[in-house]
Amino acid sequence: MKRSTDRILTTHIGSLPRPEDWIAILEAVAAGDAAGIKAYNTEVKGRIAEIVRRQAACGLDVVTDGEWGKPSFLTYINDRLGGYEPNLDRKAASPWNKSREGLAFPEFYASQSPPAGDLTPSAALRIVCTGPVTYKGRAQLDGDIANLKAAIEGVGVTEAFMPAISPGNIENWEENRYYDTDEEYLFAIADAMHEEYKAIADAGLILQIDDPRLVTYYVVEPDLSIDEVRKWAEIRVEALNHALRGIAEEQIRFHTCYSINIGPRVHDMELKDIVDIILKVNAGAYSFEAANPRHEHEWKLWEDVKLPDGKILIPGFITHSGVLVEHPEVVAQRIERYAGVVGRENIIAGADCGFATFAGSREIDTAIVWAKMDALVEGAKIASARLWG
Repeated sequence: MKRSTDRILTTHIGSLPRPEDWIAILEAVAAGDAAGIKAYNTEVKGRIAEIVRRQAACGLDVVTDGEWGKPSFLTYINDRLGGYEPNLDRKAASPWNKSREGLAFPEFYASQSPPAGDLTPSAALRIVCTGPVTYKGRAQLDGDIANLKAAIEGVGVTEAFMPAISPGNIENWEENRYYDTDEEYLFAIADAMHEEYKAIADAGLILQIDDPRLVTYYVVEPDLSIDEVRKWAEIRVEALNHALRGIAEEQIRFHTCYSINIGPRVHDMELKDIVDIILKVNAGAYSFEAANPRHEHEWKLWEDVKLPDGKILIPGFITHSGVLVEHPEVVAQRIERYAGVVGRENIIAGADCGFATFAGSREIDTAIVWAKMDALVEGAKIASARLWG
């Protein structure tokens, strides 16, 4: 993983908006349509090349495939794990209705339910674990890796990363009807996901672990105390580290976030209550929300929390939580605050979260997303000029 040795490097979290015609193809694939599957197989390599060129043209240093080959950052795993079968009786319910947020703002969260037929996790059919968990997604994974590696050739980016979902999020998403305990199920998933994680790293890409549930668990479980949530989180980090065994930390970046894009968010878990557990993840870099008004103040926490030697922070300096485009000077000031407390070489400028975590997301217009990316890159240039002046 490259460091900011002579300027602040820039990146983002993974998911980027897809064009409408590509969304239609992904929807057809999800529905099992033969023509859609054929179109996907024909076009996916070119589409990945397209989104990588767009990131490079923007000036981003550390890029990915925009998750354009996946229906969402989470549900893609449905096709990659064995030991499951469809649960045709129900779809996923919204996690927000009975959360701390939903109880405080019921009208708002009721209005956020996704329309029928879209690709959001809460609209997708659930699958259930009915046998030993295995990894069967190597063909899809190898295709993702090959497409991204081909796309970055000759475009002048610093390096590339590939996101993969954490065991703790799969445990929540895929119901267990086979293992005797939650912990046994969790570690079985970790064993299976080790194959995906190691293959990404072995291919020379940076592995990004997406783990929003680590900090989201507090808000969706209103009956639990901070201490109870911390105990739960400790076990999930232990399982993740088990899944990451044998992979060099400098090839791993860890991302967590609060799973709500636009909302009041007064019940987000505070970073001070979980940061020590996050730092136990065997990763070389840590990505988290830092640009939105609920979390921007938390930069001061790093005055008291020591960043372990050799580690990197990837705070969000632009946010997915609104359409207002950050001024580059605001981005620069945010970068300089973090550089002032942990060192300029230990910062990569990122975003709070992905901008289209499922393929059909239309919360933020595509042009606005790229305007935010432009602001991130320009803000990093301003900060770099002052930090290395």
